[in-house]
Amino acid sequence: MILALALAASPAVAESPMTGDAFEAYTAGRTLTFSTPTTPNFGTEMYLSDRRVLWSTIPGECTTGVWYDQGRDICFVYENDPEPKCWEIYKETDGLRAVFTTRPDTSIIFEKVEDAKPLVCNNLAS
Repeated sequence: MILALALAASPAVAESPMTGDAFEAYTAGRTLTFSTPTTPNFGTEMYLSDRRVLWSTIPGECTTGVWYDQGRDICFVYENDPEPKCWEIYKETDGLRAVFTTRPDTSIIFEKVEDAKPLVCNNLAS
């Protein structure tokens, strides 16, 4: 009886964040849009070769950056902002869920349905 109660009370296997290799395989060549419960268009990111990215929170305005894996986190560094933005990223049945770890308990974002529209960056020279 005690063993049965102990097994029933034990937590389920903890989910693990994506590794850098898994994140790269999932995002390579894609453009993903993210939302929060209160911000339906949090931002859009295009994942380029060599772990480079284009991030946009405002249509037509993009910021270039790079990402790297560090421990359990996927971190992004963008031009003109030296502070890394780090996330634990989880693959769920309906897309990615990212938990901001740079400042814990501040943001969780979710991947929206992938949009076939290209990311437009009017502010970047071609």
